Amino acid sequence: MTTTIAPKLTTGHVGLNVSDLQRSADFYRRALGFEELAVSSDDAKRWAFLGIGDALLLTLWQQSSGEFSTRTPGLHHLSFEVDSVEQVHAVESALRALGVDFAHEGLVAHGEGLASGGIFFTDPDGIRLEVYATTGAESAPAPHGEAPTCGFF
Repeated sequence: MTTTIAPKLTTGHVGLNVSDLQRSADFYRRALGFEELAVSSDDAKRWAFLGIGDALLLTLWQQSSGEFSTRTPGLHHLSFEVDSVEQVHAVESALRALGVDFAHEGLVAHGEGLASGGIFFTDPDGIRLEVYATTGAESAPAPHGEAPTCGFF
């Protein structure tokens, strides 16, 4: 027997540990269009709340050093859905202007012949990110080898 504790769970916001708050906040604003909703004024505990409109989507906490690790438990990747592959390409253009590193060259399908697909890249701390659309990627190549889309590293 299944017990439902909450009839509808949705993701609220995602919190990321970052090594340089200003650098990361600038990246998410410039690369993905997030707006700064609130920011700490305490230099000892630095954080920023980012979103779109009044919707809080991402919180950044400056309390880390080093770079994102795929070898330890935790976040695999953070994914953002857009309405169309045209919007995926628009984000890709903004990212290329910022000199962002991509896991694949351009739009890739989530699997051979699948309609969904996106772009995969990293933020300044090496956190793996994705921007995707659920349709429109049918003719895009599906990656093979060392850097699959949403699966194993």
